[in-house]
Amino acid sequence: MTARYVLSIDQGTTSTRAMIFDQHGRLAGMGQREHRQIFPHPGWVEHDAAEIWHNTRRVIPEALADLGISVSDVAAVGIANQRETFVLWERRTGRPVCPAIVWQDTRTRAIADHLLDDPGADFFRKRAGIPPASYFTAVRLSWLMDSRPELRDRARRGDLLLGTMETWLIWNLTGGPDGGIHVTDVTNASRTLLMNLETLQWDPELLEFFDVPEAILPRIVPSSAVVGMATGALAGVPVAAAVGDQQSALFGQTCFEAGEVKCTYGTGAFLLMNTGDEIVHSTHGMLPTVAYQLADGSKAYALEGSIAVAGGLVQWVRDGLGLIKTAPEIETLARTVEDSGGCVVVPAFTGLFSPYWSSGARGVISGLTSFVTAGHLARAVLESCAWQTSDVVEAMAADAGVPLKSLRVDGGMTANHLMMQMVADVLDVSVVRPTNSETVSLGAAYLAGLAVDYWSDIKVLRRNWHRAGQWEPQITAQLREEQHAAWRSGIGRTLGGDQG
Repeated sequence: MTARYVLSIDQGTTSTRAMIFDQHGRLAGMGQREHRQIFPHPGWVEHDAAEIWHNTRRVIPEALADLGISVSDVAAVGIANQRETFVLWERRTGRPVCPAIVWQDTRTRAIADHLLDDPGADFFRKRAGIPPASYFTAVRLSWLMDSRPELRDRARRGDLLLGTMETWLIWNLTGGPDGGIHVTDVTNASRTLLMNLETLQWDPELLEFFDVPEAILPRIVPSSAVVGMATGALAGVPVAAAVGDQQSALFGQTCFEAGEVKCTYGTGAFLLMNTGDEIVHSTHGMLPTVAYQLADGSKAYALEGSIAVAGGLVQWVRDGLGLIKTAPEIETLARTVEDSGGCVVVPAFTGLFSPYWSSGARGVISGLTSFVTAGHLARAVLESCAWQTSDVVEAMAADAGVPLKSLRVDGGMTANHLMMQMVADVLDVSVVRPTNSETVSLGAAYLAGLAVDYWSDIKVLRRNWHRAGQWEPQITAQLREEQHAAWRSGIGRTLGGDQG
């Protein structure tokens, strides 16, 4: 019997999910388990990699049972994962020798800041395409092995293996200590600060700089390719895809042409623009990265812009200010007024990310008068998410030399229709949401299915994409410019200077 489904494992920051998709890209079955967030010191964020693997083994049969199918009905499995989080484990036993250090961890911020001056950001950008920052894997890995020299010694002897979370899961899925496949894909490797962005191979100069023994590194493979066969609950199923979560969402949104852009709105927000087969080196605060590579070697690059606080600002209004009881209530509150009453909110809780990259910036609420009510503040919060999107889109367009034609959106905040309308208004383009909002999991499923000919080509995937919602700009150019000027003034105050 022909296998009827593709299974995707979405190993995220807070949970691991197994999701099953059919030929039309529709979600058919699911299992999910959360894992602990470990905070041993201020600024430190860790996960238990063994717990994540244990949860993965539980959610796979749960998803199969949810749909009522057997493993023989699964054509392939693909993995999407939280990026930059890494773990070291013993080759012989499979036991982690340290907690997984999460991408959110800031223990190495001072080290990263020092690297910007010595040897300088250009050293890293010329090779990896990205500047040194605490959330890229190499900085935290170097700190770990400097702090525990015995780990570097064991790594040099070949006793240890390194992996981001897709590498860890693939190794375990394909046998672990008993013949597990040790690989990473190009999208995840591009976020380690150890891969050469042009050759798509580990860069000798970067390995030497960070003193990372090559013996611990996984082999770099395409995002879509059969790397081995699963054991255990998925015995005999090809492991056929691995991809970083944001690149997976880009693929799931079928943004296959240069200039196509998606934004995922969650706690933060991540915009990726497909730039085709060429690397666009940013001069406007964006990050060049690999979008995906297919089994035939064809590849696409992307520009990425990161917004630190999007849905997190709504959570602050709920939990910090107590103005709402549930996140969806902010739309109802914001609709009680016609505008923000001159109020501007810049949520630089932990600094500003793209395109400003100011770790010292702090949040600002400006334009407060006695006229401003809770409704005005709620509206200013939603406008903040829209204007942050506009800042990133403007920088992307300047780097790529291509104006934005439309924006594909996904993530939890897209349920807020008022905010989506605001995004359309400030960008002056159509904003479109697909029927399937699980674009991260869907992207990994698509890449896995392509590798085993479950889907014949990307044209078929395009036909699976269907629009669920669309918002068109409604405000005048004059009002847009007035609001933009107020936003720029707020950014200026946040950065400590007059930008308005």
